[in-house]
Amino acid sequence: MTTESNNSTDKRITYETDGYICLIGLNRADKRNAFDSHMIQQLSEALTHYDNDDNLRCALIFAHGEHFTAGLDLMELQDKWDKGAFEFNDDEIDPWGISGKLRTKPIVVAVQGTCFTAGIELMLNSDVVIASDNCNFAQMEVQRGIMPFGGATVRFIQAAGWQKAMPYLLTGKAFDAQTADRLNLVSEVVANGEEYERALTIAQEICQAAPLGVQGLLSSAQDASRNGAASAIANIHSYLPPLFHSEDAREGAMAMVERRAADFKGR
Repeated sequence: MTTESNNSTDKRITYETDGYICLIGLNRADKRNAFDSHMIQQLSEALTHYDNDDNLRCALIFAHGEHFTAGLDLMELQDKWDKGAFEFNDDEIDPWGISGKLRTKPIVVAVQGTCFTAGIELMLNSDVVIASDNCNFAQMEVQRGIMPFGGATVRFIQAAGWQKAMPYLLTGKAFDAQTADRLNLVSEVVANGEEYERALTIAQEICQAAPLGVQGLLSSAQDASRNGAASAIANIHSYLPPLFHSEDAREGAMAMVERRAADFKGR
């Protein structure tokens, strides 16, 4: 395992690599990992570094401490709403997928304890979410005089359906992990303390798949989510020529014939 240094002396985000996996930790436990402007920028930097590193195949976002995140640090962010705190350039990954560069590789999230507002929206912009059975969720922006602006107005409703989502979005009321599972906001619910290891196992399984195939699949799914099914269907065949002519495709075929596990190189 290797550790990357962070430019800031206050590491609100930790960044490590373990083989093909990038481990990104929310590291402001004394504030229940509430997102201030520095933490938002550091998370973007970590995700951008991951997406640009050809040696990495999957990221796992987790939280240090007892809680995933209490959401946004509204007091610190209050005078930064109109100063670019949530704006990202075309070469930066937006953790919430609203602006900036569209990520090209998968993200798994492990969630425990409190997970409010921006934490839910971070989940909704990921690919696999493992939640501890002690989780306490709330999309409570309307109780703070604002509205969700990290994707919940679209993705929460896409996941749960209008009638299931709106009681929680319009009131900001809390819900537990079992409810989040019923609302299709998480992939699995596990016993408290097991969420990280389960998420790591899934990240490892993703890394065993062909990287180019995974990236093509993710891009097509993102196309459907953002532009609709018709657009995604129309574009599916555009992914096939480079995939079928890749070294990984040949390796996949040989592994099948030889009845062994494939050793994909991402080429």
